[in-house]
Amino acid sequence: MKARTMVAIAHKEYLHLLRDYRSLYLAFALPLLLILLFGYALSLDVDHIPTVVTDHDNGPLSRDLIRHLNATSYFDIIAFPRETRQAVEYLDRNQALLGVVVPAGWSADLLADRQSPLQILIDGSDPNTAGLTQSYMQAFVSQYNSQRLNDYLNRQGAAPILPPVEGRIRVWFNEDLESRNFIVPGIIAIIIMIVGAMITSLVIAREYENGTMETLRALPVTGIELFMGKALPYFVICLIDVLVSVLTGQILFGVVIKSGFWLLVLASAIYIMVALALGLFISVVTKSQLVANQVAILTTYLPSLLLSDFVFPVINMPWVLQQVTRLVPATYFIDILNGLYLRNLGMGNLWPSYLVLTGMFAALVGLNLVAMRREGL
Repeated sequence: MKARTMVAIAHKEYLHLLRDYRSLYLAFALPLLLILLFGYALSLDVDHIPTVVTDHDNGPLSRDLIRHLNATSYFDIIAFPRETRQAVEYLDRNQALLGVVVPAGWSADLLADRQSPLQILIDGSDPNTAGLTQSYMQAFVSQYNSQRLNDYLNRQGAAPILPPVEGRIRVWFNEDLESRNFIVPGIIAIIIMIVGAMITSLVIAREYENGTMETLRALPVTGIELFMGKALPYFVICLIDVLVSVLTGQILFGVVIKSGFWLLVLASAIYIMVALALGLFISVVTKSQLVANQVAILTTYLPSLLLSDFVFPVINMPWVLQQVTRLVPATYFIDILNGLYLRNLGMGNLWPSYLVLTGMFAALVGLNLVAMRREGL
């Protein structure tokens, strides 16, 4: 393997990149657009739930309940329909996700220490949002009941009743429970797979379509030299994209890496090489830029987004899909990113994921060399 030959091939690919503005757009503009889009638009947090309240009681305690409900960050009261039927229409038209109906005489029953039910209507179209909304309402009602009980005991001159079991909850790693803190690092894995695999999937296919593959076969170039020379410019581009993504996440979203920065660079370098090797293999096998682009989307971008524990938890998937996720490189890179960004872990804890990615790169290089040898390189 000659370094001079690899540099010459890399220089040729670099000149082609300068002339191909579409590849440059895909390499630099698209990653920035994705991190802005995912960072601002994709959020798994459920708050400011549109709520309508129908108060048939209109008493002092019902008004106090409504004030407490509207004071939380989880509920935004958008309307006060007079009839229950009108509140239901808000849910039917998808204008509200939660409806609270206070029956007539509710305040009087509460003051008389009688059972005082509330009717709570939840839009269950989205099970995740509906489940969280139900949990929020249960916690709100429980807290309101505790406050009313303490007020009653104070009026009677009794000491407040302490619950026998008190759960003292402490959240680790993502103390603010912000989904952005794990979404932004996960975007880096998606960006690298898009830029690395999708762009390099066009490299060898372009040689076939332009009729220059025969020239490459006639040159004194080995398969590994062609592989390294073709991949080198895109490796630099992907590494720049990683640094830009890290900097953008820190400046715009306040997501800061907790562990060593060079561990992130090492993991990114290995993952970039995996993405490039996969893209080049697709390019050699398909020999068509259109087909290569479509295959790259199906085999890299979609699995990285759907089967990498990024958006959808792997533990909730069927057993067969859980085994498939083990073949997705983004699964291991996202595991490393979560460890570096959220858990402040080091190489002693993350080395299995580093090792798997390295093994994937070695296997893909072997597949590329076999495919290039069949093509006469």
